[in-house]
Amino acid sequence: MSGSTYTSLAENAHKPGEKQPEWYQLSAEQTRLELAAPDSLSTEEVRQRQAHFGLNTLPSAAARRLWRRIFAQINNALIWVLLTAVVVTALLGHFIDSGVILAVVVFQAMIGLFQEGKAEQALSAIQHMLAPTASVLRNGHAERIPAEQLVPGDTVILEAGDRIPADIRLEQCHNLSVDESILTGESLPVEKQEASLSETLPLGDQSNMLFSGTLITRGTAKGVVVATAIHTEIGRISGLLQATTQLQTPLLAQMDHFARYLSFAIVGAGALILLLGYFLSGMAFSDLFMAVVGLTVSAIPEGMPAVLAITLAMGVRQMANRHAVVRRMPAIETLGAVSVICSDKTGTLTRNEMMVADVVLADQRFSVSGEGYGVAGELTNIRAGGQALTEFMQQHLAQAASLCNDAAIVIAQGQVAIHGDPMEAALQVLAHKAGYQPSELAKDWPRVDEIPFDAAHRYMATLNHDHHGHTFIWMKGAPEAVIDLCTQSVSSEGDNKALDKAYWQAQIAELAAEGQRVLALAYRPLSGSRSSLDFEDIQGLTLLALVGLMDPPRQEAIASIAQCHQAGIQVKMITGDHALTAKAIAQRLGLQHCERALTGKDLDELDDAQLQDIIKTVDVFARTSPEHKLRLVQAIQKQAGVVAMTGDGVNDAPALKTADVGIAMGKKGSEAAREAADVVLLNDNFASIEAAVHEGRTIYQNLKKSISFMLPINGGEASSLVLALLMGLTLPIAPLQILWVNMISSVILTMSLAFEPAEPDNMLRPPRRRDEPILNRDLLARVILVSLLFLAGIFAAWHWGMARTGSQEFASTLAVNALVAMELFYLFSVRYLDSPSISLTGILGTKAVWLSILGVLIMQSLFTYSPWLQSVFNSYPLDWPALLFAIACGVTVLIILDLQKRLISFMKTAVKT
Repeated sequence: MSGSTYTSLAENAHKPGEKQPEWYQLSAEQTRLELAAPDSLSTEEVRQRQAHFGLNTLPSAAARRLWRRIFAQINNALIWVLLTAVVVTALLGHFIDSGVILAVVVFQAMIGLFQEGKAEQALSAIQHMLAPTASVLRNGHAERIPAEQLVPGDTVILEAGDRIPADIRLEQCHNLSVDESILTGESLPVEKQEASLSETLPLGDQSNMLFSGTLITRGTAKGVVVATAIHTEIGRISGLLQATTQLQTPLLAQMDHFARYLSFAIVGAGALILLLGYFLSGMAFSDLFMAVVGLTVSAIPEGMPAVLAITLAMGVRQMANRHAVVRRMPAIETLGAVSVICSDKTGTLTRNEMMVADVVLADQRFSVSGEGYGVAGELTNIRAGGQALTEFMQQHLAQAASLCNDAAIVIAQGQVAIHGDPMEAALQVLAHKAGYQPSELAKDWPRVDEIPFDAAHRYMATLNHDHHGHTFIWMKGAPEAVIDLCTQSVSSEGDNKALDKAYWQAQIAELAAEGQRVLALAYRPLSGSRSSLDFEDIQGLTLLALVGLMDPPRQEAIASIAQCHQAGIQVKMITGDHALTAKAIAQRLGLQHCERALTGKDLDELDDAQLQDIIKTVDVFARTSPEHKLRLVQAIQKQAGVVAMTGDGVNDAPALKTADVGIAMGKKGSEAAREAADVVLLNDNFASIEAAVHEGRTIYQNLKKSISFMLPINGGEASSLVLALLMGLTLPIAPLQILWVNMISSVILTMSLAFEPAEPDNMLRPPRRRDEPILNRDLLARVILVSLLFLAGIFAAWHWGMARTGSQEFASTLAVNALVAMELFYLFSVRYLDSPSISLTGILGTKAVWLSILGVLIMQSLFTYSPWLQSVFNSYPLDWPALLFAIACGVTVLIILDLQKRLISFMKTAVKT
């Protein structure tokens, strides 16, 4: 073709950004006309098209610079207050104070930086799924080129094992099957053909199209490239992934809100105290300013970021024990707030193993028990008191299922491994359940010839003979194709009868309505010895049975869904499979609203308001695209729901990234899905999600206990300083001593709360709302009460120490030890937020509690008696009466709080009765 001719063709070709036609609706000839593409492009034509369309590559994700990542870790109101305190104390010459506070900030930033998520790597993971090379027709002959050099209009030749390098409209194919699981989520290979399709279809039904990144499992093909780079289906998903943003997790949003208000309150109170103290206390301004700095430092829970990180890190380890790898630590707690789980079907809710579920004979129907590819199971007549499968039918069913079959199953150490097509493997398992070994059948009935399965005739037939001169044709295939070749059927007793097509069509419809894939089995005995099988022999067959195959639900998923419903969590199935299949599986799983299934086409007809309304009453969504999944997640989030999304394909990556918790499959999931997710399941099992939600709720409860523990301590410290400043008294505890308590005893004791076991009603409570404040009314009341108790204990210790010795060092050291003793006993109280703590179980505590108490006693002994720490913190050795006084302060706090809990419990019971 001449250059001038090409120019006119190129002018007609679609440019980047233009709306592309629905290629599957066009014939191959119309496609080439639309693309102005001859059978073989020349080098000059390729060069000009690359100028129009660019290279066949996807854009890379821009990595954030290190300084931006560090700034993100310290961009927090509490951290900025601490940094201000560092500068002020350094300017005043209090370098030890500055160093300690700065160490707190650095520790927090390093933990956050180390645990930062890596979701931006999802884009590079998609790039790795593109084919590296492609076989094309260029300049009149075939050649192998880098796939990035492909342009629309190129003619590509493909065979089994090839990864498809671009979106292609098929022109020719033979026995072609393609694994499109990365785009549709469905693991069974899809059969392809080249004829045009008239109606509007979702991607999973576009049988004349090949899509970039998918894999040819069987057959050969030739087609014309219709889209490259970002204009392919996988490129479109890459664009969605770039455009989507991750919402801040509920916990981090609550903590940020809490930190902002706490910071304003602390700084405002400090400024007010500085002003009042200047006029009322008579202290020198520099001393007064350092006292206010001490007040600020005492009020800020410096250990909170560290405790949060440590508690979440403990959750990472606990989740690993439940077969889940956590990629972003805050996701652990977010799981505890989940109100809706949007789950893929295949492999998560189901086993991703095909299984024969039902066998229909001319006069009987049998259900098949068992789990997936496991060979344990039997055929049971579904009629009450119905007869068992006869020996004749057992034998013929096993022979038809096993002999007309190219798959094999291997059983080793109780585990079944399959080799070949999953549906054929399920038929081999059926032969086992019928009482026959496929390997023995193959020896007794060797195959002489065959007609392989092809989309043109939609069946497979084999010619087999035994060693006694008997010859049979065995057939399996699409029911409509097989029935048309049959003239009779056989009863369960082995008697031939006239073929009742109406009966068989009704049975096919019934199995399909139950979400099963239907195959027909047939046979024909031949007289004499035969060595070849021709299409002319495929006639006058006897219809043996229909078999219904399905990917069965996981039994543990059924139990986990019931547990989620009990916990107030909705479970929604979002799948690329057919609506009938999805609905049938949903009913078996026990989803709440599975009376109907909405398809992607249905969703396109709904506006956002209609979708938010209807999503409350529908739990099954089928034939969905990446945009549909993303839209469903966002619709739930707009209703203040916290969404966990599961997926395994590239098509799931945008929704995984947008969801509050993205959960990818570790076994069979794509790398792109894993990189976009927050959590990766090692066993691809929905039951692990329910376990993760249980763990997340436990972690949040423990974080709430940690906050209930730390805030009153800081409140008691701060209030003691405020009272001293306003009354012109000596500070009972020095600022540096407060830092010691906050960063040593408070942190060590709080860490033990990360190991608290789940409370009994953990999965009986409704999920908390996204906007629920972390400091609610009950917690605020507790903080105020305990702060006042700590204030009283600190001043009581200070005054008792001064009255006894007259030494400020002795009195302040006693006040610090009384504060630590109150912390120790308050720890036992806070382990049970709403129930009494003085009980045998409460006193026994946990191993973590007693280890933390031992650690604090050791550190506090060093603080009190070590000469080096005495010089740093201005502490003083205490005698036994002083230590007993400190312990008495702690016991008093525990008793008062326990009495308060019992009183509240009594009042609540009285109100109910």
